[in-house]
Amino acid sequence: MSMSTSPRANAAPEIVPLFATPLVIFDVPDAPALNKELRGVIAEREKSQSSKQKSNIGGWQSSWDMDRWGGPPAIKLLAYARNVANRTTTDPEGKSGNGPYPGHFAVTWLGNMWANINRSGHGNEFHSHPGAFWSGVYYVDDGGIDADPSLGGELEFMDPRGPLPLMNAPHLRMSGSLTAGTTEKVRPKAGRMVVFPAWLMHQVRPYYGMAERISIAFNLAV
Repeated sequence: MSMSTSPRANAAPEIVPLFATPLVIFDVPDAPALNKELRGVIAEREKSQSSKQKSNIGGWQSSWDMDRWGGPPAIKLLAYARNVANRTTTDPEGKSGNGPYPGHFAVTWLGNMWANINRSGHGNEFHSHPGAFWSGVYYVDDGGIDADPSLGGELEFMDPRGPLPLMNAPHLRMSGSLTAGTTEKVRPKAGRMVVFPAWLMHQVRPYYGMAERISIAFNLAV
């Protein structure tokens, strides 16, 4: 009896997305009230402190210790960030970092945060956040970008593989890997938190609205 070498018609290949990069999006539940408080604190700080120069191209950036001068609303926001990190961090065996109860482990997150105000033409160049595990941004005011994408101001992430996946066949994508050597953009929305690995290169596209794009960036280190 001969054996057929042709594959079975109903045999489906398994796609394992190796080396995927996590991007966490979380909408803060009490955002309108929290944003009102945060906006007031940031506005007062801008009056008394000149802008720091990091990756920002124009705009105003506070010192990186908003957790110290931002008062209760800043501490509340950082608590949300730590909670998100707990829910999205595991040990090598896959156990969640929600601890301290059976089946989980506890993580002590060392956090710092800073405020950013971008007006027309302002943005941030590509950079990463050395020394942190998770980094993230929270949008106090999207400056109208959520309603009008033409205003720019998106958070843009660079494919960590660089252009390699595009070099041979730019018109194709491998299954399970829609991003291939290009960048991916996330549009700001007031009340939304975006968390990502601190090593991931990112930038803020220039904002072309006439309002203010207000955000709070943060780092979480172990």
